[in-house]
Amino acid sequence: MSATLDDWLVRLESQHPVAIDLGLERVAAVAERLQLTAAPLATRVVTVAGTNGKGSTVAMLERLARAHGLSTASYTSPHLLRYNERLCFDGTPTDDDTLVAAFERVEQARLDGDPISLTYFEAGTLAALVAIADVHPELAILEVGLGGRLDAVNVIDSDIAVVTTIARDHADFLGDDLEGIGFEKAGILRAGRPAVLGSRSLPQSVSTRIDALGVRAHWLGRDFDHTDAALDAEPDDGDEGRWTWAGVDGTGRQRVLVGLPDPGLPLDNAAVALQVLALCDVTPEAGSVRTALASVALPGRLQWLGNWCLDVAHNPHAAAYVASRLARRERPARRIALLGMLADKDAAAVAAALAPVIDAWLPVGLEGARGRDGASLAALLADEGYATLPPAATPTAGVAWLTAQASADDEILVCGSFLTVAEALAALETT
Repeated sequence: MSATLDDWLVRLESQHPVAIDLGLERVAAVAERLQLTAAPLATRVVTVAGTNGKGSTVAMLERLARAHGLSTASYTSPHLLRYNERLCFDGTPTDDDTLVAAFERVEQARLDGDPISLTYFEAGTLAALVAIADVHPELAILEVGLGGRLDAVNVIDSDIAVVTTIARDHADFLGDDLEGIGFEKAGILRAGRPAVLGSRSLPQSVSTRIDALGVRAHWLGRDFDHTDAALDAEPDDGDEGRWTWAGVDGTGRQRVLVGLPDPGLPLDNAAVALQVLALCDVTPEAGSVRTALASVALPGRLQWLGNWCLDVAHNPHAAAYVASRLARRERPARRIALLGMLADKDAAAVAAALAPVIDAWLPVGLEGARGRDGASLAALLADEGYATLPPAATPTAGVAWLTAQASADDEILVCGSFLTVAEALAALETT
């Protein structure tokens, strides 16, 4: 009996001694056996690194590319509800059979000669690359997992590299020095190939890497940007848009689009996606851009289900963005944060970033080796002086309690981890 996708995922979770083992030697060796580096995966390959904004950038770039007629593949992590979400072709999650076939080929390759041990993420990345290479789309967009320089995705030489933001996260692996983190993220850059930098402030280590490699860099705020409204032009097609994008194409020619709709995701990332598209020898067309931005959807990023808002923000930088978006809304009778965080995350700083827009907190526990229980999170919040409700053992239990106890006038934010949002989303979809 052949193994199912679930069988493979269970097997991969336990086949390597540690869950995260940064380094390219093992994954590069298996990639060579699979001939993944012998020819391009796609007509163009884009890699996206950064602390926050990677998922938003990938989602908008993928949707923009399809709106302009390109075939696409996207690889992201982690997933929310189903592993298949990680690999999409033309916006649709791939099927189990494709993933199983790819895992079988990766397994065969890693055992072809001296066996090579792979982590869950490394095996999943290689399987995604195998499936993408088979399809050979016009645009492949690969989200870097942790860091950049030593991440499995970096085994591929991309045509365009993107760095969104750089902030402190994953300190156990990347440290808490921004210059060092910048060095790791900039490790996805390639000599002589363009890069798009999606933050107005990046560590000097990124610029140093750019200069050393002779990278043609496009900086947010310098070479491309967005504004809240067009000052000297009217939206065409009669569309009442909110913002304007200005950038350059691959020849250096300036491009401007006005009257663009709010995608519900950070405009910095939308501007990055448009800049990358313009570097792919695609002229962004106003109507297609509006269609794409108005229809893009990214589960778990400011996702609204009635009066529930779900966002995977799990570090202070991301939490501050969520707070800024909520601050623009009319203040509800009460806004409650259902917060669940892993033990290695800076819960105090995340809570501080959200505190201006939160009236009460419901701490919930997360299971697993990195999990943090609801009681310890409640104690941390109470020590900071926040109004805290009795903790719940799990996000599911927290959702059940709030569903029964919260007022219809209350607004509920679910955040702190992909695990928190995934479990809460599943619970909400069954109520």
